[in-house]
Amino acid sequence: MTRRALALALLLLPSATTASRAEEPFPIAVWLQSPDNAGRYREIGINTYVALYRGPTEEQLDKLDEAGMKAIVGQSERSLRFKDRPTITAWMHDDEPDNAQSLPDGEGYGPPVPPASIVEDYRAMKQADPTRPVLLNLGQGVAWDGWVGRGVRTNHPEDYPEYLEGCDIASFDIYPACHDREAVAGNLWYVPRGVDRLVSWTRDEKPVWCCIETTRISNPDHTPDPLDVRAEAWMALIHGADGLIYFCHQFEPRFIEAGLLAEPAIAREVASINRRIQELAPVLRSPDRPDLARVESSDEGVPVDSAVRRLDGVTYVLSVAMRDGETTATYRIPDLGDALVEVLGEDRTIEAPGGSWQDRFEGYGVHLYRITPASGR
Repeated sequence: MTRRALALALLLLPSATTASRAEEPFPIAVWLQSPDNAGRYREIGINTYVALYRGPTEEQLDKLDEAGMKAIVGQSERSLRFKDRPTITAWMHDDEPDNAQSLPDGEGYGPPVPPASIVEDYRAMKQADPTRPVLLNLGQGVAWDGWVGRGVRTNHPEDYPEYLEGCDIASFDIYPACHDREAVAGNLWYVPRGVDRLVSWTRDEKPVWCCIETTRISNPDHTPDPLDVRAEAWMALIHGADGLIYFCHQFEPRFIEAGLLAEPAIAREVASINRRIQELAPVLRSPDRPDLARVESSDEGVPVDSAVRRLDGVTYVLSVAMRDGETTATYRIPDLGDALVEVLGEDRTIEAPGGSWQDRFEGYGVHLYRITPASGR
């Protein structure tokens, strides 16, 4: 079973039918949000809650059920009482165990949780419920070796393959658009870098998820705009993410739990991204075919990364500029011959004689192409 097939199968209970597996939506989640907003999140394409504050409780699960929402929650004696409820699709470790951990009585920070402890906890969770996968969300050290929040384990990326032995689904977060460190701020490519590393560290054998920023979080001077959110989401997907988790909190200049919903422009963009993801879910779950296409950027300083898929005789090329600049990408798919390129969501088409075309990218731009042979029109 490929990693992408496993990503789908893991989140379905054993009783799921073949038909329901085929129809299962791509997992798109929010982090630690109130079930009171589940209906509003459902309206913008969210289908999963990751973490429930002081939960799960019966009331929380009932509200999620009413909205048609799934949940991934911490496993405890209390939460195991609900293990017969299909609302819960996975268990999870405590967040970011790879970061320095708070000491008792506010006495500063100690080392991260040892990887061996994560593996031990994972085995205990699987023993308590072998039917559900376990998610592990790690911090920004996945993508950035210089993250000092790891304390004594800063610049020790060798820890991560050991952590990942303790999960079925690997996830991480880094928020470059609103980051306050010069090394990361504005460098959206840290998001796909983290995805690449998780894929490598899990030997391409486990589903990889990624958190996407939607608010200023704790930075009063910088906030992601809709294009930042779009670029980060598609960078992650193009590099192989099997699920997304939107981080919605704002802490500064004032606390807003559902900060995503409080920003109409961001909410509209997230809804648009999510609709496109679900439309392309079968494509995203298909094997990548880099052998089919060649992609060249006119500016080496602005590389264009692409995922190439072929499904039911139609070729898809999903592309994103990996730096905040301008470039022209040249595409060649020799086996197509003359073709027509539909640029999804942009209301335009491009002629591709001999399977070749060019397109312009600006500022971490994203273009999603559906290509059909001229003979098939």
